[in-house]
Amino acid sequence: MTPDRLKQTLAQAREEVSRVIIGQSEVIDRALIVIFTGQHALVEGVPGVAKTLLVRTLACVLGCPFGRIQFTPDLMPTDITGTNVFNLQRNEFSLIRGPVFTSFLLADEINRAPAKTQSALLQAMQERTVTIDRETHPLPSDFTVFATQNPVEYEGTYPLPEAQKDRFMLKINMSPPGREEELALARRMLGDDSPEATLAGGAVRPVLQPGELAALRGELKSITLRDELLAYLVEVVRATRAHEGVLVGAGPRATQSLLLASRASAAMAGRDFVTPDDIKEMARPVLEHRLILRPEFEIEGLAVGEVIERILQEIAVPR
Repeated sequence: MTPDRLKQTLAQAREEVSRVIIGQSEVIDRALIVIFTGQHALVEGVPGVAKTLLVRTLACVLGCPFGRIQFTPDLMPTDITGTNVFNLQRNEFSLIRGPVFTSFLLADEINRAPAKTQSALLQAMQERTVTIDRETHPLPSDFTVFATQNPVEYEGTYPLPEAQKDRFMLKINMSPPGREEELALARRMLGDDSPEATLAGGAVRPVLQPGELAALRGELKSITLRDELLAYLVEVVRATRAHEGVLVGAGPRATQSLLLASRASAAMAGRDFVTPDDIKEMARPVLEHRLILRPEFEIEGLAVGEVIERILQEIAVPR
């Protein structure tokens, strides 16, 4: 694998996914960034903006298995991980694997399950392993969680634990497409090339073979990040802990995530070096879900996005 191969694959993957997902170019780019850095994403959007279809299409394009869990208040941890069942014929216990044993996992409406069930995902997301009855089982190296949330409906939901939110590299906000894109979608629905039909009909071709994704991830190390830009990146994250309106700032894991995301953003743009714009572009999706504002500033109407924008404006960009 070479850096050119990485850039070519990213461009091809973006093109193939765009055959199905209309008017969401930024969302597609950020989802690819999460996958090619080996991280996880929190996807937020109202129903009907193609969150599930996005992950299914990404799995098809990148040649990876896809699994889905619909989170509900009565979902148990074993419903996610699986369990050992006694086999009377063999006179032994057999493992019934849960839906977590896949490569791309869609955790739909993840905030509808209580903390005990949420904890079943923590080990899988951090270590890519699952422990069932004291026995640890490995997950695929490509294991990636895309967790969805509905931003306008909170009845019957549970806030995600901060430890779990910190394990999501990015928060991807999916909004409805623009007028022209929605009109194009409506026209496609009149014919035989609706997004679902396009995906099911084989019009979308895989750009990777099994096992190639891990090799391509290693090529991100070839993306150059100058020392002064690295110091700038660290200062941006550290500034979230000192801001007067922030109760809990971003931790060191956010620094690692912003570093990886900036490198991947440069690769998405076809460059082999990181620019200040890469860091600025990825700062909000990396930091937004990690910050907790002070109640008195929230009451005054301060938003997390505003805090991040102020920090980016205050810190001098290296030349």
